[in-house]
Amino acid sequence: MELHQWWRHIIVFLVNTWIPSCFAQTTPPARSSPMPTPQTADNLDTLKFRLSGFPRKHNEGRIEVFYKGEWGTICDDDFSLANAHVLCRQLGFVSATGWTHSAKYGKGAGKIWLDNVQCSGSETSVSVCKSRGWGNSDCTHDEDAGVICKDERLPGFVDSNIIEVQVDENRVEEVRLRPVVTMATKRMPVTEGVVEVKNKDGWAQICDIGWTPKNSRVVCGMMGFPHEKKVNKNFYKLYAERQKNFFLVHSVACLGTEVHLAACPLEFNYGNATESCPGGMPAVVSCVPGPLYTQSPTMKKKLKMPPTTRLKGGAKYGEGRVEVLKGSEWGTVCDDRWNLVSASVVCREMGFGSAKEALTGASMGKGLGPIHMNEVQCTGNERSLWSCRYKNITAEDCKHTEDASVRCNVPYMGYEKTVRILGGRTRYEGRVEVLHTEANGTLRWGLICGEGWGTQEAMVVCRQLGLGYANHGLQETWYWDSSNVTDMVMSGVKCTGDEMSISQCQHHRTVNCQKAAARFAAGVICSETASDLVLNAQLVQQTTYIEDRPLHMLYCAAEEDCLSKSAASANWPYGHRRLLRFSSQIHNIGRADFRPKAGRHSWVWHACHGHYHSMDIFTHYDLMSANGTKVAEGHKASFCLEDTDCDEGVSKRYECANFGEQGITVGCWDLYRHDIDCQWIDITDVKPGNYILQVVINPNYEVSESDFTNNAMKCNCKYDGHRIWVHNCHIGDSFSEEAEKKFEKYPGQLNNQIS
Repeated sequence: MELHQWWRHIIVFLVNTWIPSCFAQTTPPARSSPMPTPQTADNLDTLKFRLSGFPRKHNEGRIEVFYKGEWGTICDDDFSLANAHVLCRQLGFVSATGWTHSAKYGKGAGKIWLDNVQCSGSETSVSVCKSRGWGNSDCTHDEDAGVICKDERLPGFVDSNIIEVQVDENRVEEVRLRPVVTMATKRMPVTEGVVEVKNKDGWAQICDIGWTPKNSRVVCGMMGFPHEKKVNKNFYKLYAERQKNFFLVHSVACLGTEVHLAACPLEFNYGNATESCPGGMPAVVSCVPGPLYTQSPTMKKKLKMPPTTRLKGGAKYGEGRVEVLKGSEWGTVCDDRWNLVSASVVCREMGFGSAKEALTGASMGKGLGPIHMNEVQCTGNERSLWSCRYKNITAEDCKHTEDASVRCNVPYMGYEKTVRILGGRTRYEGRVEVLHTEANGTLRWGLICGEGWGTQEAMVVCRQLGLGYANHGLQETWYWDSSNVTDMVMSGVKCTGDEMSISQCQHHRTVNCQKAAARFAAGVICSETASDLVLNAQLVQQTTYIEDRPLHMLYCAAEEDCLSKSAASANWPYGHRRLLRFSSQIHNIGRADFRPKAGRHSWVWHACHGHYHSMDIFTHYDLMSANGTKVAEGHKASFCLEDTDCDEGVSKRYECANFGEQGITVGCWDLYRHDIDCQWIDITDVKPGNYILQVVINPNYEVSESDFTNNAMKCNCKYDGHRIWVHNCHIGDSFSEEAEKKFEKYPGQLNNQIS
């Protein structure tokens, strides 16, 4: 067989087995389905779908269909959410959240392929929905329909925006590991068991004849585990002999790099499925969990390695912007040619399973610093992203708007079953209730005491429930429905924000709550997006200097507590204070605007400076000795959070003038110049020496952010009693652990020459 003919057979095989299986999903309750238009039944070419238009995100846009060699649109007449559900699934998303009419994403061109489309929502293709027929329309492109899909991909989706679809009755949608050992059924996560696939209303098995470790690797990846291991088949053989099995699949031939079993060549049973595995048994898989999910302390230590890859900015474990370590500096990965295979290498390297999604266009927020890799091409077997082929970056290649991100398969832990929120106006807000075990073993829901409750605690709850980030952690919830409130069962909760479950946070052994009424119960407001503030470290380094400022010019600063304590005993208005001045430029690189926690009705007016404070403390400024002791400090209230300037194409939204709205828009920055009041550290009492200058934004976590680890900036500095030299300024998490340790142990400059 000639080479090109052989490839043609392979492509036809994949189109008929892999791609159809990638888009099936449990659908909303179905209404009676209309009869399909006659011409759509058997004579269709392979359809292609894509999202187009502007402005739009990657999961929304004008819906376009490729039919008979030509791209065209769909008219909005009779369009519905049910239509959008079908189309979003054909595009590889789990469902639709909305649809648009009247060419919201711009007018298309060419044919209007479908009009008066009426789907029930359960169809596998828009081609079987009721319509006027292909190419029969009385619409213009002013009526082009659009869809807004839920930003979650179906398992095994194709990474391109253009999705080819053919419908096949035999497909693998859901896969599970069913544990058979009594102890294993109660332990999370499930790492070993019989492989089962969803079949109609039940579950079916896979024949293990010819089953390979590569098949196991794919299944483990789907379950959220990075590796497979050998399983004791003798035990399961005894078990299988006592069970009645239904074998839906009798042959699987994975390469080991697939992200879903549906992407592997499969052979389905068509005859007597209970007797179609002669001499075999149900396939059994055993997986190795990553460091976050292993229950053995020894294994945790063994699996814990100095990371060369990390995920930043994600709301959940196993998702985020991909960053890699080169030398001693972290940088991002450009999204050119970014796909599921490369994303899966990252996920497994991080201790998760295969990738669910390979996201492009800075979907998890823009990174900082260098972009280390471009056009990454992995085979899928690499242990590290650095082992894959890639190109180095030139200045023209990529920007941080093209940072690559991933969503990984993670083990199911059942954490969402032990916490709930009730009483709010939407599913994203409410009082927090935890499932509490009484002394006699009974379970009941109780409230959490609101005392000390804040953003970090709320972050854990929102993540645990899969509701994204915490917008607010509330200490009072009297304004929500209290008809079904329960008793307080937890108090003194303190979280770092990284916990997987609220039960992992510190809390009192016995409830100790001064305000035990339901109105003082802890509450949360969650959000799918969050801001992310970072400081321009280089600007601090470039603008730092010393000023001796006369006391008679510092009355307002003293009133706002911007001077060191010794200023109170100074001989006012005579003398001066020595101030370490610098500019700070604070960027919002997140996915939501940064807004003050307090509404404008509670902002405090400061007559001396003639402005409102929307946050008591917005930044901390500290000068520290080599051992971390503070030798001088300052702070800045957010007297004016506004958009000083923005990236190209982004408009300013916030301005302080005339009691305007305060905040920092995504893609914009707020500049505090070195020459304004309180933009300093009072170093009047500081002796000459080597120090660390530290600036921390949002230090009290008053406002939610997607990443608090990049809120601190540090610099080495030398002060000789008259002048100061500042160098090595960097965001707190931009260096490797080893480089950061060297920075902390920096012995200081021997002279004033900084290399």
